Amino acid sequence: MTQDLIARARTWLAEDPDPETREELAALVESAGATGDTAALAARFAGTLQFGTAGLRGELGAGPMRMNRSVVIRAAAGLAAYLKAKGEAGGLVVIGYDARYKSADFARDTAAVMVGAGLRAALLPRPLPTPVLAYAIRHLGAVAGVEVTASHNPPRDNGYKVYLGDGSQIVPPADAEIAAEIDAVASLHDVARPESGWETLGDEVLAAYLERTDAVLTDGSPRTARVVYTAMHGVGKDVLLAAFERAGFPVPELVAEQAEPDPAFPTVAFPNPEEPGAMDLAFARARAVRPDVVIANDPDADRCAVAVPHDGDWRMLRGDEVGALLGAHLVHKGATGVFAESIVSSSLLGRIAAAARLGYEETLTGFKWIARVEGLRYGYEEALGYCVDPQGVRDKDGITAALLVTELASELKEQGRTLTDLLDDLAVEHGLHATDQLSVRVEDLGVIADAMAALRANPPAKLAGLTVATAEDLTKGTESLPPTDGLRYYLEGEFRARVIVRPSGTEPKLKCYLEVVVPVADASELEAARAKGAGVLDAIKRDLSAAAGI
Repeated sequence: MTQDLIARARTWLAEDPDPETREELAALVESAGATGDTAALAARFAGTLQFGTAGLRGELGAGPMRMNRSVVIRAAAGLAAYLKAKGEAGGLVVIGYDARYKSADFARDTAAVMVGAGLRAALLPRPLPTPVLAYAIRHLGAVAGVEVTASHNPPRDNGYKVYLGDGSQIVPPADAEIAAEIDAVASLHDVARPESGWETLGDEVLAAYLERTDAVLTDGSPRTARVVYTAMHGVGKDVLLAAFERAGFPVPELVAEQAEPDPAFPTVAFPNPEEPGAMDLAFARARAVRPDVVIANDPDADRCAVAVPHDGDWRMLRGDEVGALLGAHLVHKGATGVFAESIVSSSLLGRIAAAARLGYEETLTGFKWIARVEGLRYGYEEALGYCVDPQGVRDKDGITAALLVTELASELKEQGRTLTDLLDDLAVEHGLHATDQLSVRVEDLGVIADAMAALRANPPAKLAGLTVATAEDLTKGTESLPPTDGLRYYLEGEFRARVIVRPSGTEPKLKCYLEVVVPVADASELEAARAKGAGVLDAIKRDLSAAAGI
């Protein structure tokens, strides 16, 4: 077994074009041969990173279970073969990348493989937000797009997202068809990678994207809200500042320590605004300059986090709260069309859409599904993703979402009101929709499989004293949803509640999405309703943890 493992590693090593991962792998092979300890080597050769609808994502390092140039070249070759099989030979593939370790290398390798396969390739000029790439695909008439990013994952991760010519991320069966083409790549020596032949774009695409952001705002709307902004060590700062200047908003106050791209993300444990501590520097800046709102992008700037003044300090709004605020704002602006959200997001958006007599749809998790809703005007999901201009960007976009949030804050400011006041209004009109999440990060993915199996074998009859009226295994699909690995419970009793349990598609996490709806007669009941909602959510967490064995 050891000799077979070492032989496979040497075969991989002979093809690896990257001196860094060659050195890493050579050291592991030497150590395994000398000591007999093959654990580190075996971990890298325990399989291959699986290409799915989220593309690829994993830890950087040598071997087929890590993100590296060899894995990316194979992925690019598989994508090129898929595109040619679909009749797209000679078509354009546009490639963007963030500022993470190896992102620029992976982007250049992808461009070279596309050209070598007889396609055309165009690289964005530098690390830019993911929504700029999503915009560029349709703007340039590309047949596909690739974004090299791991979004808000830890510093040692990177990833590879694939879009088709409609500007949306891939969905089945495209993922399986591309994966089959990747598996068919026998050797990297068979993959042509010329030294040139692709185009490196200028700033014209970025200028066109910024011009498109005008469509998000209403002519003549107030532009007075003051913002503290953090780019979370990512690529959002320059594009957001340009968009804000173009719109006529006050120049945002920057969190200087996090303003510039840095793949080490030195000031945060995880570069995700939702993670504890990630917003501490932004809140410190806000205490000093007292803005109307705090806005954060994640490192590739496709997500947008918002914080508001609260009891003398600052409070992060949940993604569901921002999703409802933007939906209500678009209704106020006279939006028509369909509102959509993922099934794990708050049902409040459906209430808002119904009251405005707008279409409404729920989809599986991910903008690959939301962006495909026919007639979409606005879509969001609770993980801080908002699509506010689907005609421009068919994906979540943290830049245009930030513009729309700031426009709403400005309009409310002119009325002597705040985002919190509007949330109160929505709670009185539609009921208090309290949401929370139980998220468990694991080292062993078997923990997640065991938890899902436990819930399937013994579904809970009650959670937080509420009766589980309906239990759905989403692997079977529903009338409106294709199959997915998840469980959904509808609870009834003193309050209505909903629970969805699913493995994360991008991180080693089990995620449980909780919502309870507390009726509210008038504003005087809001404080008590919030306390009730929080209590029920905490009780659901405890009972669900016990039922799942986590």
